[in-house]
Amino acid sequence: MGFGQFLAAPEIKLKLITYRDVFQDSAKESSRFGEEYEKLSAVIRLDPKDISKLAIKEGDTVFVKNGSGKVIVKAMKSGYEEPHPGIAYMVNGPWSNALVPDDTGGTGVPKFKDIEATVQSAKGGKVTGILDIF
Repeated sequence: MGFGQFLAAPEIKLKLITYRDVFQDSAKESSRFGEEYEKLSAVIRLDPKDISKLAIKEGDTVFVKNGSGKVIVKAMKSGYEEPHPGIAYMVNGPWSNALVPDDTGGTGVPKFKDIEATVQSAKGGKVTGILDIF
């Protein structure tokens, strides 16, 4: 038993931005409950510096949580050339929607573009299944 097992995994706060993706949308039309849809939707895209801060590798699972909900998704590099530490991206879908705050500020429109959340390694945890979100 090593001392390291008692240390909490690093956790970072970030702003989450949702977006649309034609490939994920096409997979949803084929099968909303299929593997391809989950593979394209249950992903958070992070800046490489944030991946490093979390002490994870691309493809590892992470907890993403806030006051609205929590999910386990796969962490991937964003692929953007410009650095954007502290800003992450998730495609519109059940996994990102679980984190959207209920409060619309009286507008009736959910806040999809500026969601505060924390991310932490899920240490090999299984991606949250779509049926577990609803």
